[in-house]
Amino acid sequence: MTHTGPARLSGFLPKELSEDQQAVYQSIAGGRRASGRQAFPLVDDRGRLRGPFNAMLLSPPVGHAVQGVGSAVRYDSVLSDRVREMAILAVAEHWGSTFEREAHEAVGRTCGLTEGDLAALAAGTLPALTDPLEATALRTTRTLLASGTLSDAEYQQAMDTLGERALFELTTLVGYYGMLALQLRVFAGEGA
Repeated sequence: MTHTGPARLSGFLPKELSEDQQAVYQSIAGGRRASGRQAFPLVDDRGRLRGPFNAMLLSPPVGHAVQGVGSAVRYDSVLSDRVREMAILAVAEHWGSTFEREAHEAVGRTCGLTEGDLAALAAGTLPALTDPLEATALRTTRTLLASGTLSDAEYQQAMDTLGERALFELTTLVGYYGMLALQLRVFAGEGA
């Protein structure tokens, strides 16, 4: 089944938000994601949250927790910016998430990903990586997307190269962006 019409969930206008929704809105539109130079806009020209953030307003307690996980994955992780963006783009490609791909290609460019890197990630292939940590992180991401787990050998290689904290953060990132892709498919009709 495919969805060919407009987004299934209308964008919430800031003036229509409840106090709890307003708190979630501010944590996204006024939080760390909004500070500094943005590679992609968080709100549209009417102030409505874009992409997966709009649906987070449906349940302020869950939306606040979800955006908090996303903020931690983006800004408090030991993963390098390049590793984080390559992993996000691998998840976007796996789930066919156009919004996440476009948004994070823009972020990836600011982190030094080349057009060749971005093209390889969009095609579902590995870019030519010379950094063993980056290569291991991306192979691990692809394995998690394909099978949902790691064999003992894959786990040990990831632990030896990335370390325990980075592996935990990488698995969290894969799950978080997979969840966003699902919400985009359901509420925005993306790829449905």
